[in-house]
Amino acid sequence: MSSDGPSEVARSERVLPGVWRLRLPCPWPGVPHVNAWAISRGDGIVLFDTGVGGEDGLHRLELALGQARLKLRDVRLVVCTHAHSDHYGCAGSIVDAAGCELWMHPAWEHARAMIEDPEKALERRIEVARQSGVPAAALDRYRRRSGGEDPLIDRVAAPDRDLTDGVEVATDLGFFRAYETPGHAPSHVVLHEPESGLLVSGDHLLGRLSLFFDHGHTPDPAGEFLASLDVVEDLDVRLCLPGHGRPFRDAAAKVAANRELFAEQLGRVRASLGAGERTAFDAVPDLLAVAEPTPAAATWGLQLSLAYLDHLRVLGEAEPVPGTDPVAWTLTG
Repeated sequence: MSSDGPSEVARSERVLPGVWRLRLPCPWPGVPHVNAWAISRGDGIVLFDTGVGGEDGLHRLELALGQARLKLRDVRLVVCTHAHSDHYGCAGSIVDAAGCELWMHPAWEHARAMIEDPEKALERRIEVARQSGVPAAALDRYRRRSGGEDPLIDRVAAPDRDLTDGVEVATDLGFFRAYETPGHAPSHVVLHEPESGLLVSGDHLLGRLSLFFDHGHTPDPAGEFLASLDVVEDLDVRLCLPGHGRPFRDAAAKVAANRELFAEQLGRVRASLGAGERTAFDAVPDLLAVAEPTPAAATWGLQLSLAYLDHLRVLGEAEPVPGTDPVAWTLTG
């Protein structure tokens, strides 16, 4: 199913003088679009994030830029908040067309395997799902649906500069400073301009509460996300430019709401284990508080469940049951 309908077309809007929101369609249920942000610099722009790659990705970006009276050749620098396909997918094509640099966090290579060998990456995801308790019939459906899928990243594009803590991006509005905020993705950063209070937040902080942790790359992505909320809370944010949805001002309230949702979901997983041994997949309905999740919700929920189980293990509250396959989890003590 594609969410790309008549209302989901590439478009742009000026948010502030010298700041344009480029609203770019995405092909996933529940994620109708992603934002790229164009911010003026001299006779061109810095482009924060890129939209998805693939057959129409670059064309849609050019349509949105055109509405702002901009062109690809105006891009002086591409800055990616993280290496997911909707934020990094067009990076290689933009760099090739504009002759500019790409800046991104050095942990971006979690995307490399999906680009270079998507079938192997698919089989790895399926094996993780099998070990997590996903039934064989559901695995077969997922393999048929996902086999041969376009990864929506045009090519492997390595950054020209590592976007780590303290690196500054020059724009006409001032210098946007990078802060490492892993959790949603190991490569995630936010960028803050202190004079205006602008925050390019990627997917770390969104107007609509929706948690996702990219499981399998680090020992505790959920814990990393919590620590990253502390980083953003310490910044003077007056307007947030998120990866999805409209800009918003109440960043402190969003931080608090994310912590509350995190605690609520973690508590549901803890309570699920309290009723007996569970696989990660067994815990998904309890986590999402639905009897029968849709396939899309179950896929998303499994990533959350695995991350919360890892976090409970780090806290010393849960552990895998030795010798189980699929892997069952139990509370400790």
